[in-house]
Amino acid sequence: MNRSSHAPQPLLPSDGLSDSLKWTGLSGWGLIPVSIALLVIIPLAVVLFSLFTPSDDAWRHIVDTLLGRLLLNTFWLSLGVLSGTALLGVSLAWFCATCDFPFRKFFDWALMLPMAIPSYVTAFVVIGLLDFSGPVQSNLRRLFGEDLRFPEIRSTGGVVIVMILALYPYVYLLARNAFLSQGRRAMEAAQSLGLSRWRGFFRVALPMGRPWIFGGLMLVLMETLADFGTVSIFNYDTFATAIYKAWFGFFSLSAASQLASLLILIVFVLLWMEQRLTARTRYTQIEKSGARGDRIVLRPLSGCLVCAYASMVFLAAFGVPVTQLSVWTLNVFQNDFSPRYFSFLFHSLFLGGFGAILTVATALLLVYALRLQGNPLNRIMVRIATLGYALPGTVLAVGLFIPLAWLDNKLIALGKTWFGRDPGLILNGTLIAMLLAYLVRFLAVAHHPVQSAMKRITPSIDETSRSLRISGFSMLRKVHLPVLRSGLFTAATLVFVDIMKEMPITLMTRPFGWDTLAIRIYEMTSEGEWERAALPAMALVLTGLFPIILLTRNSREDDDGQ
Repeated sequence: MNRSSHAPQPLLPSDGLSDSLKWTGLSGWGLIPVSIALLVIIPLAVVLFSLFTPSDDAWRHIVDTLLGRLLLNTFWLSLGVLSGTALLGVSLAWFCATCDFPFRKFFDWALMLPMAIPSYVTAFVVIGLLDFSGPVQSNLRRLFGEDLRFPEIRSTGGVVIVMILALYPYVYLLARNAFLSQGRRAMEAAQSLGLSRWRGFFRVALPMGRPWIFGGLMLVLMETLADFGTVSIFNYDTFATAIYKAWFGFFSLSAASQLASLLILIVFVLLWMEQRLTARTRYTQIEKSGARGDRIVLRPLSGCLVCAYASMVFLAAFGVPVTQLSVWTLNVFQNDFSPRYFSFLFHSLFLGGFGAILTVATALLLVYALRLQGNPLNRIMVRIATLGYALPGTVLAVGLFIPLAWLDNKLIALGKTWFGRDPGLILNGTLIAMLLAYLVRFLAVAHHPVQSAMKRITPSIDETSRSLRISGFSMLRKVHLPVLRSGLFTAATLVFVDIMKEMPITLMTRPFGWDTLAIRIYEMTSEGEWERAALPAMALVLTGLFPIILLTRNSREDDDGQ
């Protein structure tokens, strides 16, 4: 059979616009990746161009007094968080995926729950509990004397531990899938060659799972570089906080842009290193099932130790923060709760819901465009369009503000010329700018699940549908969407939770008065009001917890169905 007959066919017939664009090498579907990639290219170009602009006093002050400390802080923070998340994520994933120990089924999904707690929430709970005036130190000094000394919680070690507890689920989730997909045959082959279980883990299972583990660590690294809330609470200066201070503290947009451009260069170097390390690596999945029925049965003492280890991590990352938030919420609820919280909740849900729909719809368009026209240009454009997740929210806010301000000025000039009136800001400081920033930032989060689901729709499915006279939108509705449903649900859930937690983009681009739960948390924590921050934080955690539970349940059903 001719190979061309297997190629996916367009859902819609060719139109005049597509025909007129053929001279450019692009058709209607080919324009989609280019248009979406421009949303990333424009803010990137604006920020990078700032490297060539003359420096002002604020920038010279930052270079003289802050830049060295920013680089050092960012280095130690990244190194510490990567080391800790790798240790926790990989070890817990290995035990849950391949070993049998008490309460394994519970920990298998419960260890993902910390994803529902933003790292800045864990941060102020930890400081509220363990700081000098917190209940832990106060009670211990009362029992053992005032001379008792504790490690300083507001330190590099403190912020590293908090971010490890908040971010390890990224590595755990991907490493667990890697170990499950390896099956038992790889370890059996290693043992038949004389390797013990532990040596087989380090010499066979771990290298085979390296692409997934490395992918999880890259997500952790990007989240660490992008983090704003946690480091603000710890008063730990990084590029994210410095960009915010340069813009809103020194009122220097050029200094903020120059700091953002340095951060982008660091991110690009890291992405280049990732490409170099994984470019020549090829792995084959040995089997999709089989490990569940033949887990390694640990001895009673070893099983209890693993159970204790998983319990400690779960309690530190989820149990203690949620319990403390509940106690603080009950303490302040009567005095603090007001109808304003309904507006905070509505704004958060609206942004999360609408942003998720917009982002998933855009990801679906990208995937369809690549499916119908998978030429090299479209692949490059899709790669660029999904780079936004590597860009911190503070960088995106700066990069989008400048072109949107230019466009606003043009629209104002046109309004004055044509209608004799000043229409005011149409883009900056509106929901349009916020949703645009969310779309650029989280498109990669939605793209990967939708792309994975799309791979299940083979050309033979399309041919069978057409033989049954199902084509066009009927094929999309009756055939494709049911297959894509799981991927779309996963994508929408992840984007919804991420937008609900997102702080710097919301803080720097929101319209006046458009406060969310995350903004309320920032306002309270910036004043050291830990107990009052618990009420919006608890609402945010509960709102994010429900979709995370649905996601873990959906993931388990997929695993069982394999």
